[in-house]
Amino acid sequence: MDETTTPDHLNPLQSFGRDVKQVRLARKLTQKHLAKATGYTDGYVSKVESGTLLPRPSQKFAKGCDNAFGTGELFAGMLRRIDEGDHPSWFVPYLNLERKASRILDYSTSLPMGILQTRDYARAVFRAYHSGASAETIEDKVDARLRRREVFEREAPPLLWAIMHEACLRTVVGGVEVMSGQLEHLLSVAVSPQVNLQIMPFSAGAPAASTKPFIVLHFTDSPTVLYTETRVGGRIHDSAHTVESALDDYDLLRAHALAPDQSLSLIEKMLREYRA
Repeated sequence: MDETTTPDHLNPLQSFGRDVKQVRLARKLTQKHLAKATGYTDGYVSKVESGTLLPRPSQKFAKGCDNAFGTGELFAGMLRRIDEGDHPSWFVPYLNLERKASRILDYSTSLPMGILQTRDYARAVFRAYHSGASAETIEDKVDARLRRREVFEREAPPLLWAIMHEACLRTVVGGVEVMSGQLEHLLSVAVSPQVNLQIMPFSAGAPAASTKPFIVLHFTDSPTVLYTETRVGGRIHDSAHTVESALDDYDLLRAHALAPDQSLSLIEKMLREYRA
């Protein structure tokens, strides 16, 4: 932390780091002790405490601090609230459910879902959505979006099935270089056993089901829910009838989309076009 920065003017990450340091010292632990307890390096701990670690400390580190300090879920909760602060308030309920889901079924019609976006692509999206925002605000939102990928680092990561309309690949966001990077990323994540990717081609004609994007979340110990979004915010639907209708729609979309290997071939073809 900069010595000229007063406690009243700390940013959220500096406050988090200050609190980690204060509790560590109160417990008479060195940075090396905390590093060993959390599974990170003492350099990592030092950057956390100074508020200079980018993009942010991980939830694993925060939970490790709680275990080492005996603070319950204090630091995990603090980091979670910092993370939620970079998302619209109406999106936070979905975000909390996404972190617990065992299966995520996504249908996107114009942009790939946030969890599949690259840093450059997400930055271009946020710049378009928030044209008056500062560069720092945009980067905070980008970091928050990319941290959603941490669900795949869980001990039992979710299965993601993503169906994207071809428009998601042809809508040029951020320029051809950004699009090339985005398509390369889709090809790289599609090889994961946790990800199934299908493209709904323009040649499929009129949609077989919903024309609106939606996400269905399955859980091991809770009822399945549907998430939809409008211009003014998002909504979680837990009505059994509504969820079943969405699942029927998803089955139709899966049946009319290209098979996974054909989908990857189309992405590769479009990647060559962008590179050309």
